[in-house]
Amino acid sequence: MMRWIPAWFALVFLLMTPGSPGAQTHDAQGWFAEGNRLLSEGRYEEAAQAFEQSIEQNPKSPAAFYNLGIANKKLGNPEGAANAFEATLKLEPSNLDARLSLGNIYNLMERWEEAIGELNIVVHRRRNDAEAHGNLGWAYYNYHSGPPFKLLVIANLRKAVELFELQGKLEAAQATRDVLDEAEKKFAVESAD
Repeated sequence: MMRWIPAWFALVFLLMTPGSPGAQTHDAQGWFAEGNRLLSEGRYEEAAQAFEQSIEQNPKSPAAFYNLGIANKKLGNPEGAANAFEATLKLEPSNLDARLSLGNIYNLMERWEEAIGELNIVVHRRRNDAEAHGNLGWAYYNYHSGPPFKLLVIANLRKAVELFELQGKLEAAQATRDVLDEAEKKFAVESAD
């Protein structure tokens, strides 16, 4: 005896069957690839969801956590970005890109001491990283929980200006030079020019 199945039930069943056009059968790597595609298209919220799905299936993927951090940063969610970059570093402590990104997020969150900690590691392991020097100088400049790090502010900002100019990043060099000029006036330090 043949039973009749309502058409809507059959359609839902067909759409949810693995391999059918509407099915979401991604594994961790598939979700990661989907997240990367969405990230490149500027669809940050959807990208973050895809990376979260990837992490749910493989919670030991530093790359998925790192890209989740990027998506959260683009969404204007610094807390989510910080959490994702911190998770990246728990899995892969030597990831300098994650340390740089985390230090930059800590700067945005005005968590100066933590920013200094992360960015110091980067500038000591990648000595010619203009972004790291500039952000480290900014963190030192804004740090007020202890003695002012006048010379470290100036040294890092000068190094950042020099590196940005060598890399042809003139807009970044000028923005950093403006902070350097302000710091030199504030700390009564002679300009290197």
